[in-house]
Amino acid sequence: MGQPSGKPAEHEGPRSYHPARQPHQSPTLLTHICATSKNGWFWLRRITISKRMRAKLREVNDQLKRRRHEPIPVQGQWLASVVRGHLAYYAVPGNTDAVKAFRDQTTRHWFKALRRRSQRTRITWARMNRIAARWIPRARAMHPFPEVRFAART
Repeated sequence: MGQPSGKPAEHEGPRSYHPARQPHQSPTLLTHICATSKNGWFWLRRITISKRMRAKLREVNDQLKRRRHEPIPVQGQWLASVVRGHLAYYAVPGNTDAVKAFRDQTTRHWFKALRRRSQRTRITWARMNRIAARWIPRARAMHPFPEVRFAART
């Protein structure tokens, strides 16, 4: 009979191991879902895979813990480059909610890291919002819709 390990067996015939029958790992980091636009038209939305976003936020949080002792401008420059890189890939039309969530969670992790630097004074959200507005870029769609992007004009 079949082998539970997923390895090929010579005697199984048509039910043998075949790479195309295995679960496919998508090379893209976006999930495609069917949706409707505000006008009711069909729309193929691209949204961030939540597992990937959680993993990236965990990496950012670990790095913020290591960089906690650095000055705020140095941390801000590094964090701005991380968020800009995230925006460059994920900021497609229809994915702005996930991109905003990434920015907000990054700001929250940074706030917690900065708050642990001192025993005397604590950073407040009012000051943190000013710091985030200064260093972390706003979330917005960076890419046009595909029909605009790939429109052939002759």
